[in-house]
Amino acid sequence: MEMRELEIKGAWLANFPVYDDNRGFFREWFKKTEVLEKTGIDFEVQQVNFSSSVIGVLRGLHYSLALNGQAKWITCTKGSIFDVIVDLRPTSPTFKKWISVSLTAESGETILISEGLGHAFLCQSDEADVAYLLSSPYSPKNEYAINPLDQEIGIKWPEENLILSPKDSGAPSLATRYREDLLPK
Repeated sequence: MEMRELEIKGAWLANFPVYDDNRGFFREWFKKTEVLEKTGIDFEVQQVNFSSSVIGVLRGLHYSLALNGQAKWITCTKGSIFDVIVDLRPTSPTFKKWISVSLTAESGETILISEGLGHAFLCQSDEADVAYLLSSPYSPKNEYAINPLDQEIGIKWPEENLILSPKDSGAPSLATRYREDLLPK
């Protein structure tokens, strides 16, 4: 496994070799010891989630204020997604900065997002399946969203006809979450 830190501190791109043959392909997905060795993050899986989306579905911008935070290990297992990470830590030098990575089922790439970062993705294929490993379990009272179309963040989504859930389309702006003191510390 190769890992490189992205332009936002705490966001990593992991790349595992993909072994193809006439039966399909095989790749590793997660190795706790290598993640710790290469990032210093002791990622302890507490929950696993899976989503399936159709083209144009935009999920996010989500984050957790759980007591110990919530890191995510994200991979696309079918299709392709435009994956977005946003720094939501007001004291960070990259506060409000967003970066994107294209993830596909065949690439062998996975994203690690540390605590304090927001996450969203857009399905760019007819269908896309995404699996997430979480470092803390889902806790409704600690889960938050920011509108993924917030102009202050200014994410440049590569599609125009976006399909959002009522929760995401009705989520408050980053400025509102800041005033409410509901951003990661």
